[in-house]
Amino acid sequence: MLFVVAYSRAARRTLRNLRREHEETVVREFGRAALLESTGHGALLACRLRERYPDAVRVERTRPFNEFAVPEIHEAAVAYENEASKYTPYARFASGTDHPDPDTLRDRTLDAGL
Repeated sequence: MLFVVAYSRAARRTLRNLRREHEETVVREFGRAALLESTGHGALLACRLRERYPDAVRVERTRPFNEFAVPEIHEAAVAYENEASKYTPYARFASGTDHPDPDTLRDRTLDAGL
């Protein structure tokens, strides 16, 4: 997918119009940002917007996050949400368990597990 962020008022207006005119290519909207399909049409729209507002538009290529590709992180998140109080920090929750500790999570890139 293509993640498009518009920073200026004019770029945001054009992005809003683009989202309305090309709903079939827009995957998700976020106010001043949008996810476009990773197709030639999505790329054309993103490049056109970037060409019109070179300093006010950023385009990044993304890919969907599959939490099941990193099962130990997914299991830790499920356990943390279901078992811990909303006031318990993750470090305290993970201490003494098989769940990854916060320092390990900070140093791990998702690309290594995907």
